[in-house]
Amino acid sequence: KSSMARSKPSPVNGNKHDSSLQQYNDTDGHFSLVRNFRLADLVTIMNGVCGSFSIFSSAQYLLTNDDDYLLWALALPLAGLMFDFMDGKVARWRKSSSMLGQELDSLADLVSFGVAPAVVAFAVGLRTYLDTVCLTGFICCGLARLARFNATVAIIPKDAAGKSRYFEGLPIPSSLGLVAILSYWVRRGWVEGKQGIPGGLITLWGTPGGRGDIHPVSVIFGLWAAAMVSKTLRVPKL
Repeated sequence: KSSMARSKPSPVNGNKHDSSLQQYNDTDGHFSLVRNFRLADLVTIMNGVCGSFSIFSSAQYLLTNDDDYLLWALALPLAGLMFDFMDGKVARWRKSSSMLGQELDSLADLVSFGVAPAVVAFAVGLRTYLDTVCLTGFICCGLARLARFNATVAIIPKDAAGKSRYFEGLPIPSSLGLVAILSYWVRRGWVEGKQGIPGGLITLWGTPGGRGDIHPVSVIFGLWAAAMVSKTLRVPKL
């Protein structure tokens, strides 16, 4: 998880957050959930909106082969990062946070920094069976990374301001580094249907065109996934 995320509640503030959750149970009406959203929650949802539009833009590119859709798909996760920065700042400014908002934060990050980059990679050309295995592993490791953060953030050493001193494993927004690589490929025309994916395609087993085909560069997603769930990799917070 990134440093801009809203922090998890401490045991001292447990009663406050319990009462915060109780309001969702006590408020009646079909749209009571929406009425109880805080401003920071709405900012968090905009992160998820950016990730969702990125996914649909990738799908539109696959249908139309229009490069504009691919460029939007690459740009929108960066917009999601801006909202990811802002939600924590808004929560501190308003002095208002909730456990619902913290869960929204993780789910939005999974969409914008897990699923969206993987779908963009698929659109760019990592489409073989083994490519999709690597991309699926990347998404699932991002999911596990976020779940571990939510479960263990309370016991990670804190600084004087109460913030965690380091990340265990790469935070999932670091996947924007992969998006930057894909953006460079797109600028150079290194995509399926044009100049092709860098490193080409190899066949590990069977005949070419079968399930044994893989683009070697898709292993980068697998290595990134391993770094996200690493227990020993500790990334200092800036």
